[in-house]
Amino acid sequence: MAIKILMPALSPTMTEGTLAKWLLKEGDSVASGDVMAEIETDKATMEFEAVDEGIIAKILIEGGTEGVAVNEPIAILAEEGEDVETAIASVGDSKPEAAAAKDPEPAKTEAAAEKPASKAEPAAEKPAASSGDRIFASPLARRMAENEGLDLAKLSGSGPHGRIVKRDIEDALSSGTGKATVASDTAPADAPKAAAPAAAKAAAPAAAVPSADDPIFKMLPEAEAVPHSNMRKTIAKRLTESARDIPHFTLQVDVEIDKLLAMRKQLNERDGADYKISVNDFVIKATALALTRVPDCNVAYTDSAILKFKKVDMAMAVAIDGGLITPIIKDCASKGLATISKEAKSLAAKARDGKLSPEEYQGGTFTISNLGMFGVKTFTSIINPPQGGILSVGAGEQRPVVKDGALGMATVMSLSLAVDHRCIDGATGAALVKELKALIEDPIALML
Repeated sequence: MAIKILMPALSPTMTEGTLAKWLLKEGDSVASGDVMAEIETDKATMEFEAVDEGIIAKILIEGGTEGVAVNEPIAILAEEGEDVETAIASVGDSKPEAAAAKDPEPAKTEAAAEKPASKAEPAAEKPAASSGDRIFASPLARRMAENEGLDLAKLSGSGPHGRIVKRDIEDALSSGTGKATVASDTAPADAPKAAAPAAAKAAAPAAAVPSADDPIFKMLPEAEAVPHSNMRKTIAKRLTESARDIPHFTLQVDVEIDKLLAMRKQLNERDGADYKISVNDFVIKATALALTRVPDCNVAYTDSAILKFKKVDMAMAVAIDGGLITPIIKDCASKGLATISKEAKSLAAKARDGKLSPEEYQGGTFTISNLGMFGVKTFTSIINPPQGGILSVGAGEQRPVVKDGALGMATVMSLSLAVDHRCIDGATGAALVKELKALIEDPIALML
């Protein structure tokens, strides 16, 4: 019996994704565990494995399609020896348009579809998104259109078979087209005035963030418009919310790392050593231990309570193509430097290859961001919600210091701790900085 292959949910928060590439084609045989496609989520590109055996009878969603909703049919799988046409017919009309047409149409959409053609905008070259009085659009696109006051009948879809998808709604908002607030022939004379606030609200995103087609850009040097990836959209959304909504403050401290560098050299030069410990590995270990000594900083704020975590799951900011991701070293305080070093290198490599699984980058309790390798002396990171704090690590450099009333030289590194003031107070954050400084300047304590 034929079955529908549905768009998988590859993370707990995933509602849609990009079907980046099919690795098989129609007519190919599939065994359980075979990699069928690559799915791009907001954090990584992941492999989608088959659960059942059979033959790919029909691919419903082409590779490269964005905004595919979770549980939307993407292909039909037939049993071995089953007639392909029979298999397709046995699961019904599985095309996305038919699935969308089953949803009840909002009243305003039906009314808009019945308007004379003379009031509609000129048709686009792409396939029409409607057929008769039906308008084919994904559930997410419908919700966005309703929230923003857009008339789906005035839009052309860029999805499969002309279906309206998320990017079409975003394009309409940017260009200011498709507003559903235009008065009809029978509307009272003051209707445009009443609709003005709603129209202004719908146009607000375009005013706040100009599109690449905005005339202002024609006055600037020639530029290439690079569409936002799912990851870039998520980064923009989450960090905007963090910077806007989280009341944070920053504590800065300089630490001397000459003893740490000497210990690092000694450990890395040991006979038979199968590791190369970095300064960042020491910082990760020291931060994890400091959080166990000041557990009131290993927390997260919620509307109903402050969550105090029993273990330190340390997230590391790793730069990758198109953005950044924070793989996590679980229960970091209980692990030795060699283990932390190996895990950090392995996670960073998987992150750059786009091979992290959701459990490897979701759920950290604290984050470290290190730009010291770029020569950055000091910086302040934006808190990674819902965590309560993030440590920014700068470069170590030779600086003049005063010891016992005499001027000398030392290798100094600047640290900046940003914390959420809703769950971490100033004295609590200062206590963490104090413990961190002591551990880094006397690294033998990390071995105990």
